[in-house]
Amino acid sequence: MNIGIVGDTHIPFEKKGYLDFCYETFIKYKVDTVVHIGDLVDFHSISTHWDADPDGFSPKEELDKSRKRLLSWYKAFPKVQVMIGNHDERLMRAAIKHGLSAHYFRELPELFGFPKGWDYSFDCYRHGVRFFHGMGFGGQYAHIRASVEHGQSVVMGHIHSNFGVAYSASEKNLVFGLAVGCGIDRHTYAFKYGRDFRRKPIIGCGVVVENGKVAHAIPMDLE
Repeated sequence: MNIGIVGDTHIPFEKKGYLDFCYETFIKYKVDTVVHIGDLVDFHSISTHWDADPDGFSPKEELDKSRKRLLSWYKAFPKVQVMIGNHDERLMRAAIKHGLSAHYFRELPELFGFPKGWDYSFDCYRHGVRFFHGMGFGGQYAHIRASVEHGQSVVMGHIHSNFGVAYSASEKNLVFGLAVGCGIDRHTYAFKYGRDFRRKPIIGCGVVVENGKVAHAIPMDLE
């Protein structure tokens, strides 16, 4: 089982060509299982923490554009395990903030019409490797700390400027931490907050091969 990992897409603010890049990379590595590492959609217009851009999409416009963009992903990847990211939870957080029961709202699979082969979970395990979005870990070396603290190999996204693989060994085992970067377009208004950040988002994806023993971080050629 070779596993391909799609980085944070924040649809509808994903990088042009990112879908094709992931598809071609997964073909090259003969991937048969695809995991989306979380933050599938952005929900910029309903953020309860950051002010939404008043000149941006309305909630209805963003929802419609996201639904339309996702159709191409459904066609390219009929089966995907989607991790729950912090942006994916914005809808429920907005409901809680305004005192509305979550029962009044639809989960992402229903809201965006996930096809039969798409599933949705907080984390998943394949060949002893834990795949999760990365919430709870921060900083430049978050993926390394996550693998050490978990005592197992991990794959995460969440921090857009983190990218790469780091291995650590004990007397008994070897584990890795893989940060897959992201697939966002940092020039869109949704990411205006990062304009002055020194460390910029790294566009890429990941692959785990050899029954979970080896990981690769594959950067997208932006030229």
